[in-house]
Amino acid sequence: MSRRSILQTGTASVAAASLLALTACGGSEEQAEAWILTGGGWDAIADDLERFNESSESTIDVEAIENDAYKQQIRTAVGSGDAPTMIMSWTGGALLEYVNEERVVPLDDHVGELEQRVHDSVWQNGVVEDSVYAVPLNDVQPVVLYYNQDVLDEHGLSVPETWSDMESIIDTLEGVEDVDALSVAGGSVWPALMWLQYLTDRHGGEEVFSAVVEGEEGAWDNESIIYALETMQELGESGFIDNYNAVDAAQNEDAQLLADGRAAFLLQGSWVYATINMDFPEFADSGSFGFTTFPELEEGEGDPSNVVGNPANFWSVSSDASEAEQETAFNYISEHLYNDEAVDDMLNSGSLPPLNDVEDKIAGTDAEEFLTMADDMVANANHFQLSWDQAVSPSEEQPLMDNLAAILQGNMTPQEFVEDMNSQQ
Repeated sequence: MSRRSILQTGTASVAAASLLALTACGGSEEQAEAWILTGGGWDAIADDLERFNESSESTIDVEAIENDAYKQQIRTAVGSGDAPTMIMSWTGGALLEYVNEERVVPLDDHVGELEQRVHDSVWQNGVVEDSVYAVPLNDVQPVVLYYNQDVLDEHGLSVPETWSDMESIIDTLEGVEDVDALSVAGGSVWPALMWLQYLTDRHGGEEVFSAVVEGEEGAWDNESIIYALETMQELGESGFIDNYNAVDAAQNEDAQLLADGRAAFLLQGSWVYATINMDFPEFADSGSFGFTTFPELEEGEGDPSNVVGNPANFWSVSSDASEAEQETAFNYISEHLYNDEAVDDMLNSGSLPPLNDVEDKIAGTDAEEFLTMADDMVANANHFQLSWDQAVSPSEEQPLMDNLAAILQGNMTPQEFVEDMNSQQ
């Protein structure tokens, strides 16, 4: 789900790499370095690093790189020993690779009070074999089920608490003209990954995909993954919006279908809340715009509190950096990360820091109701599962998305999907 974060929008017109020279008083002969992404909320991260430089005797130079270019550039740099001091990742397969190759250092003694402040479901994404190798740096982005209350009211429906409730809603709306149950941007593929993740997790629990990430032989060929794929194909026949493979998330077409009353529900990331308020203000202000958690699967083994999405982007510290450069990074992480000004900036923009001490700050914000719900989701989550396209090893990412596209288009069976993914390991 990496291409739709509000932190990564607006990058198409930005050069692949642009140097942000952040200077400050003081300084040292060995300057630490950090690479971030361009556009969106990353401007706030650059501003925060600049504030650190202005108040510190050591400084951090920042280079901003477009999202897709960054993925290749950082892998090359880390592999060659030329990585920046502070390495940004989505954790998952990339972080495991860095740890296994000893390209990043343990941070257990350099996190200050951060571990006590960050929600455990988010923090665990940076832990490998009981050691901390990465810490979150920006907002948490759970996947949320949005709904149009007017559509539900018109057809005598309620917000679903269980999957049986959702199936009843789908059955009720199946024969209704010009209204479908579920908006999904199948043409973009990645939004459908959210359905695959939640259905797999609700059916079998977080251990199912953990086995995939850990590289267990045959892990993809699991009854819960097959159940999720089969269910998605059933939703394609009755449930998903008509012509869902022509719907484009890059143009916010899936959100527009919800706002226009063409669909009752939309499963999307938390960033869509801001999108709907900005692009469809009449719907956002109508009292019909609602949001809730993914339904519980009654017969499933998964914990219904589990969340999928983007726990955050994370900082790691390069083992190839000098001691002085590493010390600068440690100081930033332990003393500056998620400072009051940075947290206020996030909340005022409608973004949610993954912290357990922001409840009072959320109160009174324009997005108070939504941020409170999202904060409760993350705080109460037994497990927060990273988006699969970031959690798998880099070599599996493209086959995963290609095979999911084939499932959506009806060109591949669930069994063929899992067999092909097993062959990628």
